[in-house]
Amino acid sequence: MSRKRRGFDASFKLQVVQMVKEQGLSIPQICQDMDLGETAVRRWVQQYEAELSGQPGIGKPLTSEQQRIRQLEAENRQLKQDNELLKKAFGLLCPGNEVIHRVIAQEQQKAMTTRLCRLLGVSRSGYYAARSRQMRPIKACPVVVSLKALFMANGSAYGSRRLQAALKAQGVCMGRYRVRRMMKQHQLRPTWKRKFVHTTDSKHDLPIAGNILNRQFNPEAVNLVWVADITYIRTRSGWLYLAAVMDLYSRKIVGWAMAPNMPAELVCSALQMAIAQRQPAAGLVVHSDRGSQYASAAHRAVLERHGLVMSMSRKGNCWDNAVMERFFLNLKMERVWQRDYANHAEAMTDIADYIVGFYNNVRLHSSLGYQPPTAYEQEQAKQPIAVSEII
Repeated sequence: MSRKRRGFDASFKLQVVQMVKEQGLSIPQICQDMDLGETAVRRWVQQYEAELSGQPGIGKPLTSEQQRIRQLEAENRQLKQDNELLKKAFGLLCPGNEVIHRVIAQEQQKAMTTRLCRLLGVSRSGYYAARSRQMRPIKACPVVVSLKALFMANGSAYGSRRLQAALKAQGVCMGRYRVRRMMKQHQLRPTWKRKFVHTTDSKHDLPIAGNILNRQFNPEAVNLVWVADITYIRTRSGWLYLAAVMDLYSRKIVGWAMAPNMPAELVCSALQMAIAQRQPAAGLVVHSDRGSQYASAAHRAVLERHGLVMSMSRKGNCWDNAVMERFFLNLKMERVWQRDYANHAEAMTDIADYIVGFYNNVRLHSSLGYQPPTAYEQEQAKQPIAVSEII
């Protein structure tokens, strides 16, 4: 006897498929229980899986309305995947709230603020609070103002250590690394450039003195050891040469002279200025390099007339007069290389102002406990004399 063919509607087929897919029942079990053919049930499952993936499925072709629904569902799934991908990428970039708030402000004409905040994962109240903070007038930080003022007042030459000491003298206590960070933030960085001209001529037959100083750069009192040297200054009218004399005790420049050439009279003038200003006792050591100007008869005559002792560096060894070389480097970094002198007179005026108006009386020296040379000498003069020294 032939079996009557049965017909099943879509809801029944979906119920059977859900029993297989969601409840975990096997197809043979369902077929035995409901008296269904396994081939038909397997076809229903395949059609269901095909429709979930956006395909038309197995059987009759879909209507235009069904096709449109399937297309919209596929587009919706694609948009969800793209949205999740963008969220992950946005999270990996870690742009910060400032960047996110800027994006919201730029896109407000295209979408509501509430929607943009929800899509970008920030609170609406936080966005409005940040915008109100940006609209407030920015007040100048007193520490930054003091830092910039000190930097400019000292010829844009101070580094973090000296600026820290200068701030401390004004009652502002701040760590050196914070000073350095603030200098970087506000671009407080001097620009230096190097030029070189040979000034020492040691190829001569003049008498040479021994190295009495022997790199003992810390004498016990003023007017015990002086160091002297010559350097060069570039101007538009040609080179200008500077001869200077320094008291090693306080690092103070006690004598100087400038001229467009380097005769022996140049170093003699600088030495005579130092002698007239300081009135040293006999026996003071005057150290220099082996240049012909310092080995000349005129220079030796000035030393002998005042009872001063000559000392000279070893040949080709600039480290034997390192303190004076450092002064010349500071002069050029902090003043000369920041200027463009039109002539010799302009350079002479500016260099004299640097020595008297800044280096000797204002500039903080790390070797002196961050004090200017003049103030250091005055403070040391107030110190009581030890009994052993009187005896």
